[in-house]
Amino acid sequence: MGDLEIYPRFALARLEEALADTPVVLIHGPRQCGKSTLAKAVAKKHGYTYFTFDDENVLRAARADPVGFCAELPERAVLDEVQRIPELFTSIKGLVDRDRRPGRLILTGSANVLLLPKLADSLAGRMEVLRLGPLTQVEMGGREPGTGIIDRFFSGRFPITAGGRLGEALLQRVAGGGFPAALARTTERRRREWQLQYVAAITQRDLRDLTRIRSLEVLPKLLELAAGQTSRLFNASELAGPFELSRPTIREYLTLLEQVFLIDILPPWHHNRLSRLIKTPKLHLADTGLAAALLGADVASLKENRSLFGQLLETFVYQELRHQSSWTDGSHRFFHYRDKDQLEVDIVLERDGRLISGVEVKASSTVGESDFRGLNRLREATGEAFRCGIVLYDGDSALSFGQQMFAVPIAELWAARR
Repeated sequence: MGDLEIYPRFALARLEEALADTPVVLIHGPRQCGKSTLAKAVAKKHGYTYFTFDDENVLRAARADPVGFCAELPERAVLDEVQRIPELFTSIKGLVDRDRRPGRLILTGSANVLLLPKLADSLAGRMEVLRLGPLTQVEMGGREPGTGIIDRFFSGRFPITAGGRLGEALLQRVAGGGFPAALARTTERRRREWQLQYVAAITQRDLRDLTRIRSLEVLPKLLELAAGQTSRLFNASELAGPFELSRPTIREYLTLLEQVFLIDILPPWHHNRLSRLIKTPKLHLADTGLAAALLGADVASLKENRSLFGQLLETFVYQELRHQSSWTDGSHRFFHYRDKDQLEVDIVLERDGRLISGVEVKASSTVGESDFRGLNRLREATGEAFRCGIVLYDGDSALSFGQQMFAVPIAELWAARR
């Protein structure tokens, strides 16, 4: 049974929509998140021929004659793991320019080719990009989310509801992460084994395809240190400390980890009229299951170490919202807010370049007015653009705190509401 039979991927509708009017669609995201499964499902339904560059024979043939390889492709084709052969992009451009019919090619990539300007520019105007991540909690629930949480944020209205706190179930969700192959394993120990082997494979294999840097052996340790900094302000000096490497070199290594979707750098929200904002980005691991495995944390230890759980929970919420935004109407960008008075908002969502909502994440089951201090400052800074301020907490009820402010149970992230 395939992953799509177990878990629906809500990016499927967006993929088919893009293929109806765009010559090339790129699905990119971390390895093992379900890109190939999604592409194969569409290929089977719509008559695409599938090729993967993980097949060394196919890879060698394409490298030997990229122009000829593209010329001989069938009318519709899937090219899987295309980041392994960047020299192919110029030939794909020529192929598309000769035949601009929509739905010509589906590409998948386990590295972000958009961070390589020459490759991104070669298909500008010819390619749509869909980012696929590990499974969201909504997808794990196996049903359409109805009116998703992001749409409710921007409606500015959150009806008061009664639910139930998650307790240990929330710890399990955070520690489990979202990779289908890890979730298929039945014990924490077996999941952690998969997660650690996954990190080793990415740092030893995929990154060698992308760079000539010699000291790649430092990357697993660097990623472990990054896991300890997840949801914190980015600190290059702290990350460089254990290595005999400069801060610029560490930044270069982090860019590589970002390129293979193991970390995300969350920029600070800014406004030209405000001068007291902190301009340092935040760092987030791509998956809390990977972060927990790298830190040797399981459900029992997270129950004891509430500080670490709070960090992972913020990353968990950020990744859930970011992935849900990929199938939500509107264009969304994500930031964090922090000013020199130490007031902060964990996640700032910007819709269509003009509307703002803020999310603060709490690991506890109680919430009070003081938890809205950062959100109130964000509302003052954004004026009429502000739609909603939310404190997500592990509580029982959605409650109004007045002036567009709400306390909302974390479980509402994946609840099906109409």
